[in-house]
Amino acid sequence: MRILVLGGTAFLSAEIARQAVAAGHDVTCLARGSAAAPPAGTTWLREDRSLGADAYAGAEGEWDEVVDVARDPVPAAEALDALAHRAAHWTFVSSCSVYADASHANETEDAALLQPLAPGTPSTPENYGESKAAIEAATLKAAGGKAHLCRAGLIGGPGDSSDRYGYWPARFARNNKPVVVPAVDYPTQVIDVRDLAAWILRAAGKGVAGALNALGGQVAFGTYLAAARETAGHDGEVLPAEEEWLANQGVNYWAGPDSLPLWLPPGHEGFMARSNRAAVAAGLQLRPWRETLQDTLRDERARGLDRPRKAGLSPGTEARLAASLPS
Repeated sequence: MRILVLGGTAFLSAEIARQAVAAGHDVTCLARGSAAAPPAGTTWLREDRSLGADAYAGAEGEWDEVVDVARDPVPAAEALDALAHRAAHWTFVSSCSVYADASHANETEDAALLQPLAPGTPSTPENYGESKAAIEAATLKAAGGKAHLCRAGLIGGPGDSSDRYGYWPARFARNNKPVVVPAVDYPTQVIDVRDLAAWILRAAGKGVAGALNALGGQVAFGTYLAAARETAGHDGEVLPAEEEWLANQGVNYWAGPDSLPLWLPPGHEGFMARSNRAAVAAGLQLRPWRETLQDTLRDERARGLDRPRKAGLSPGTEARLAASLPS
C-alpha cells in the first residue's frame, strides 16, 4: 500500500510507520519533526500542520491509506479537505474519551457521544473528548464509508511518554521503600502500542470502516499492581490508601504531577471497562498483558527509573503520604 501518516515521529504514529515499512509498504510521514525524525525507510514531508492547508501540498497523488492522529479539529479538517478525495481508506485514531458516559462497564460503540467541539472553539486538554468527537464527525462527512474511526483506549508499552502505565512497574523497581497505592480494584484496560499499530494497518488492508473500540483486555487494578510488583522484584511495604484521604491530600487522579496513574475519579468506573468485542471480531489481535508489562519495565529501566516523570508521585510526596497515612 501507499500510506500517508500524518505524524510519524511520536509513539503511536511512529510505530505505525515503523511497522508499515517493515511490512513492505511505501510510507510517507508528514510531520514537523521538531522532537524526532520519522522511522528509517519512510519518506519525510517536513511540514507544519499548524500553518494551514498549504502543509498538504506536497502529499501528491493517490493514497491507499491515510492515517491521522490529530487532536485539533482545525488541521484535521484541512487534511480531509486536501486528501480525502484521493484516499482509498482513511483511519482517524480517535479515543474512547468521545463517549458521554464513563460510569457503566462494557458499553459498546453505539453508546452516546459527547457533543462535538463547536467551530471556532480552541482545542484544549480539557475538551479533548469533544475535539475528537468533532474530528470523527468531519471524517465521516468527508470520507464516509471508507473511514475507520479507531477509538483507542489508554495506550501503553515501550516508548510511552505519558508515563501512566509505566509508572507502577517503574516505581516498584526503583527501590524497596513503601509504595502508596489507591485502595481500589476496578478494571484497568490498556492496549499495547504495537498491537494498536498492527490493528490499524490490518484494518486498512481489509478496508474496515466505521467506529470500533481498540482496547486491551480488562485486568483488575489489584492484579495489575501485584504483577507489576512481582515483575519488578519489589519486596517492601505496599500501603493501600482510601480514595477520600488521597483526594484530601491533594493527590491527583489518573495522570499529571503527583498523581496515582490509572486511579479514576468518581463516575468513571466504566472508563477502562468498555467492550472491545467488535474490533476483536474484525481482526484486532492482543498479546498477553503481562508481556506488555514486562516490556514496559525494560523500557523504563533503559530510560532511567529516577528520571523526571509526567505522571505519578514524586519521591518526596510519596514519603510524606506514607508517613501520614492513617493506620
